[in-house]
Amino acid sequence: MEEIFDFDEDFEIEDYLQSNFIGILNLPDEDSSIVRLALEEVRDTPERKQLILRITGVIMDKLDEFFQSQIEKGKIREVNTRVLAGMCFSITFQSAIFWKIYDIPPNVETKQYSENFLDILYNGIKA
Repeated sequence: MEEIFDFDEDFEIEDYLQSNFIGILNLPDEDSSIVRLALEEVRDTPERKQLILRITGVIMDKLDEFFQSQIEKGKIREVNTRVLAGMCFSITFQSAIFWKIYDIPPNVETKQYSENFLDILYNGIKA
């Protein structure tokens, strides 16, 4: 997971978020199975809860760091990067869970889904 969310200082926001999304969807089945098991039994087993917390922590930290760098470069306005990281993590991770782990297919092509997500992220929902 950490490798999926690593970034180069030259990454554009769109490229970074799309690569995260595609990276999670392309996780090997073995890794997806570990995440699925941990999610299903997180309440029953402290070790699995720790696994999910580690995965979440790594992803949130990487996203937070990326968005901080984008603010410093003037590419995005000053926002709470932890909140922004949480929003992006939620969309990316939850979508991947539905599609990859629980085999619930999207009703839209993956690339179109990520483009729509980015459009809403950049432009909001207000008319």
